Amino acid sequence: MLLKKIFVLFFLITFSLSALANTPRSTGKYKNWESFTVETDKGKICFAQTLPTKRAPASIKRDKSKLFVTFRPSENITDEVSLTSGHVYKSSTVTASSGKKRYSFFSQKNFAWLLDDQEEKNFIKLMKRATNLIVKARMANGAETTDHYSMMGFTKAYNTAKKTCN
Repeated sequence: MLLKKIFVLFFLITFSLSALANTPRSTGKYKNWESFTVETDKGKICFAQTLPTKRAPASIKRDKSKLFVTFRPSENITDEVSLTSGHVYKSSTVTASSGKKRYSFFSQKNFAWLLDDQEEKNFIKLMKRATNLIVKARMANGAETTDHYSMMGFTKAYNTAKKTCN
């Protein structure tokens, strides 16, 4: 019986430590943005992330919305912009805008990305200058969602994530 308890305790400690190894760790909170790092089987991943300040319509139940910029050095990926609006997207119906600038994202299930590296670089420049960003998307059933993101703190969170993965 004692041997069984020791085995169970060993298993729980080992499982807990491996789960902690893959849990994102905050590397800084900057107003509405936060930067994180996580160790994975493929190496270190760093990212800046924010949640929307406003979501509409309130009547639609959905998971959390998030906007990210990710760095995965072991895969040679930098400045990857992605987002989720907390629902499965209707194909190619995701746009982000600030002022007169508007960007189209391609979607797969419940995530969306910009089309190429140059779009990402231009979008990040916009994020550094903007005070807010509006993401409009269509759900698989055709309903439209709108998320408002504050860009306050983006530049510091972005720089921290980038520096952490260098």
